[in-house]
Amino acid sequence: MLNGTNFKEWKRHVLIVLGCMDIDLALRQEQPAPLTADSIPDAKMDFERWDRSNRMSLMIMKHSIPEAFRGTESEEITQAKSFLDDLEQRFAKNDKMFHLASKLKALKIELSEDLLVLMVLVSLPAQFNQFKISYNCQKEKWTLNELISHCVQEEDRLKRDKTESAHLASASKDKGKKRMYQNEAAKGPAQKKQERVPINCYFCEKPGHLKKDCTKYHAWRAKKGLPELPKAK
Repeated sequence: MLNGTNFKEWKRHVLIVLGCMDIDLALRQEQPAPLTADSIPDAKMDFERWDRSNRMSLMIMKHSIPEAFRGTESEEITQAKSFLDDLEQRFAKNDKMFHLASKLKALKIELSEDLLVLMVLVSLPAQFNQFKISYNCQKEKWTLNELISHCVQEEDRLKRDKTESAHLASASKDKGKKRMYQNEAAKGPAQKKQERVPINCYFCEKPGHLKKDCTKYHAWRAKKGLPELPKAK
């Protein structure tokens, strides 16, 4: 039974049991391609052998692990090899700590369980700072196995919080984009600035002035004896 400090020994025992039962195929080979209507009999047989090995291996491993050590993500893993890799990642550091303590004990250097707990706490990464503060503030002291169990639960909680924060940030970003789009739609299409149309004189056909302001037009009227028009100020 895995107790949090004997991972290497537990893994070796599990591999021996699965090997003797001839159901360790899923730990040695990748999952075959999914079956289709065109799959040949040999492919179907290989897939069925791998699938049975995978299911049996998962059942045996989970049976030898306390529920507190499994974690939410481990329960969702459907492949035996991935499940074993996940456990190894969780307990490798604590297993090294345990073997270090065993070596020191063999050298007549005794380490109390309280000191081992302290060593594990010190080795935890920065994201466990709040967890360490909470432990130091409580009166109850945990054993090494209890600490490992709580660490697994805290790691699952941190992963869930991180996932939820990512979802909230994504939803907030999408909501902001939607609100901006709605505001722009409410304003309607942006009005284009009116371009200034060049002014042309209808008499001399030159730009920059109107016919009534054209000097040539006034001269022409005077020549024709027409009454004089008021000039532009």
